[in-house]
Amino acid sequence: MSTGEVRRVALAFSGGLDTSVAVPWLKETYGAEVVCVVVDVGQGGEDLHEIEDRARAAGAESCHVVDVRAEFVEDFVWPTLRAGAVYGRKYLLGTAMARPLIAREVVRAARRENCDALAHGCTGKGNDQVRFELTFGRLAPDLTVIAPWREWAIRGRADAEAYGEAVGVPLPPPKASVYSRDRNVWHVSHEGGPLENPANAPAADMFLLTVDPSEAPAEGERVEVTFEAGTPVGVNGRTLPALELLETLNDIGGRHGIGRVDLIEDRIVGLKSRGVYETPGGTLLHAAHNELEQFVLDRRTLELKDAAALRYATLVYEGRWWGTEKKALDALIGVTQERVTGSIALRVCRGTVAVAARESAMGLYAEEYATFEASDLYDHSDATGFIRLFGLSYRIQGHGDLIPVEPPSEKAAAGSLPEGDWLD
Repeated sequence: MSTGEVRRVALAFSGGLDTSVAVPWLKETYGAEVVCVVVDVGQGGEDLHEIEDRARAAGAESCHVVDVRAEFVEDFVWPTLRAGAVYGRKYLLGTAMARPLIAREVVRAARRENCDALAHGCTGKGNDQVRFELTFGRLAPDLTVIAPWREWAIRGRADAEAYGEAVGVPLPPPKASVYSRDRNVWHVSHEGGPLENPANAPAADMFLLTVDPSEAPAEGERVEVTFEAGTPVGVNGRTLPALELLETLNDIGGRHGIGRVDLIEDRIVGLKSRGVYETPGGTLLHAAHNELEQFVLDRRTLELKDAAALRYATLVYEGRWWGTEKKALDALIGVTQERVTGSIALRVCRGTVAVAARESAMGLYAEEYATFEASDLYDHSDATGFIRLFGLSYRIQGHGDLIPVEPPSEKAAAGSLPEGDWLD
């Protein structure tokens, strides 16, 4: 990254305490003008234009508010879903998918505003600093990157509040929760507070998107998801735009307690952390997409796809969104998804998801082939030669491993075998 003179900085601005005090700190430390960039990926809870006012009150030269919710779903969530990417066996990558998009918007604003530096409010121990800076490095290698948390003397909330008061910056409202949260249209994450002790169960009142499964309707609900070439296009027979489709499934999954995950995950920087995630609509989509793939893809293609999914998940988690590796994986995954067209009906009830029905013109399962009755396609007698060839190496190995043994002793014949292996 460049380390030239800094005159104008584009700052990824969330409106929280850290980025609010980052504005005067950047001005004071670098003597630079600050351009704030607020990127709407579906955070909810706050009027983003109030955050814009807060940025200006903190001393920002200007503030850009960009709504990318639909693009986030179509160009970031859907490709990751099509890939089947899941990190750490459970995490559906909600925060990780959003960071490259937010960082890209900061770069775009920096270009429009003739900035010579980029900044973010990520801490020095987390994943997001890596994700932001990989995007910055890929899309704007000529610009200086500033990470205040790795430079300033502020070490916590009390320090930040004291600094903000000292320089006369209006501070955001105090946190109403002990948790550190990240929210977008795909999920909400909860970290910190009591969750830092892995022996503590998540508090019942912590969750925002999902009801307690034990309090969900006992009768459950049937929901059908339709895909075209691996991309979700409809719910319960209605074709919907991407954002509306996801929001519809979030509502359905949320009221049935679907999509809660409690995970000890491996951060990029080498530390383990604990996160509790709510991804109601995403959980339904992954379940339906996986089942449709199982219905329409052959075994070897599924194995290849599963291997690619693991690689894709790591790539997304690390923020490597803009490289050749992702383009190559997208090309591979695109071929596997050509057949993934059809509908999957799910039965959701009190936190559980089960497959209710499958329908696809591309399905490789056919009752006339799967039946145990004889058919023109499959003759039972064909299995004899297949098994002999399929197991040939086993039979050769078996001949080589034969061990000459003495006949069983009287004791063995009476039911007590001698030590060691013996064959008759």
